[in-house]
Amino acid sequence: MDAMQATMMGHPMLLDDMLERAHKIFPDVEIVTRLPDKSLHRETYKDMYHRARGLAQALLDAGLQQGDRVATLGWNTYAHLEAYFGVPAAGGVLHMINIRLPADDMAWIANDAQDRFLIVDDVLLPVLEKFADQVDFEQIIVVPLTGAAVPEGMIDYEDFLADDAGFEYPAKQETDPCGMCYSSGTTGRPKGV
Repeated sequence: MDAMQATMMGHPMLLDDMLERAHKIFPDVEIVTRLPDKSLHRETYKDMYHRARGLAQALLDAGLQQGDRVATLGWNTYAHLEAYFGVPAAGGVLHMINIRLPADDMAWIANDAQDRFLIVDDVLLPVLEKFADQVDFEQIIVVPLTGAAVPEGMIDYEDFLADDAGFEYPAKQETDPCGMCYSSGTTGRPKGV
């Protein structure tokens, strides 16, 4: 960054600031998710703020280091939104695995990305089962959308979340990665960006 850019941009652009702004300006605005049973889950931006920061703290407590990848295998839900903000807030890189890819490609992508953690919706556990023996996530965190019991050896998302009262954002640069995606592999193996 040259001197002119440094003068013009006195503050780095980070997702942390977007999370703080949503909490400050829109605390009572609702986020609504349709669950698999067709019921609605409602939370406010204030709720999402605390839960995303709680996810960030929980990941740090679990050993997440700056730049570590956290994969998601999930639908467009409240928990996925919390991960969109919580993983980068902790200094991690959110890696959304395309659930429509063949199981072998999902396994190859998770291994290539060196994902340490996986957050998966309980309704997508059958998808994970198709490639679980080909990957080695340190922890699998299950979002209980249906209320079904979390399988042994996996962690319930609600139990995983930490209290965000003492959470402090790790130092970051705006050039630090916060998310990654892979192509669908139409010309060979999927490619990460």
